[in-house]
Amino acid sequence: MSARSICAYIYILTFSTLFVPSSVYAQANTAATDTTEHKVKKKETAGHQLCIGADIVHPVMNNYTNDRYGYEFEADYYLRNEFYLVGEGGWGGSTVNYTDLKYTTTNDFFRLGFNKTILTRNGPKDWDMMFFGLRMGYADVTRSNATYVITDSLWGSPTGSTSGKSFPVYWMELNLGMRVELLKGLLAGWTLRGKFVMNGRSFNDLAPLYIAGYGKGDKNTKFDLNVYVSYAIRWKRKGVAEPPKIIK
Repeated sequence: MSARSICAYIYILTFSTLFVPSSVYAQANTAATDTTEHKVKKKETAGHQLCIGADIVHPVMNNYTNDRYGYEFEADYYLRNEFYLVGEGGWGGSTVNYTDLKYTTTNDFFRLGFNKTILTRNGPKDWDMMFFGLRMGYADVTRSNATYVITDSLWGSPTGSTSGKSFPVYWMELNLGMRVELLKGLLAGWTLRGKFVMNGRSFNDLAPLYIAGYGKGDKNTKFDLNVYVSYAIRWKRKGVAEPPKIIK
């Protein structure tokens, strides 16, 4: 496009704005005002809820495995706008008892993160939820002394040992789940977890058979499922009145 054409377009655009009717500007200002009014923060009508629960899957699995065990608990608190602050923790351990290698590990763990409800709440007293969540997990693993046997056709089967040690494990989680209220204050639900360890290289040698809260120690990616039974403690939020009762 030539410089002359560019100047012509600028000239036309400048003078056309001078002759725009004032009603157009008035409509624009009204629309902006309406938009601002609609941006007023919606008042939170749901009350407070603190929910404490225990996982029932892993205690059942403990009865069917002799080389590992784990226990998990959770607590979440409703903030507002369908966000829940979540804390989870527990303990467990594992035993490696092969013919040529023997050692044990124990660990505590905790996870911190949040849940965000996907479905719309039916009312202030509706606490059923389907959610996605994010967690940061940490475990403090202690490994015992490890004894091993080296099979050699020339020298026989010499034995040896390595000293025990402690090391941290960090991982991230992406979660999806749901929870429903069975009776007043009694809830049950499940959480599907995708876990991604962040420092797996720090314990590649003699990795734990099982890390409570995470899973198999030699896997950098792990999927897990929890089923929780929980109890909810609720109280009213200040400044929020009870919805009127409908008399039939």
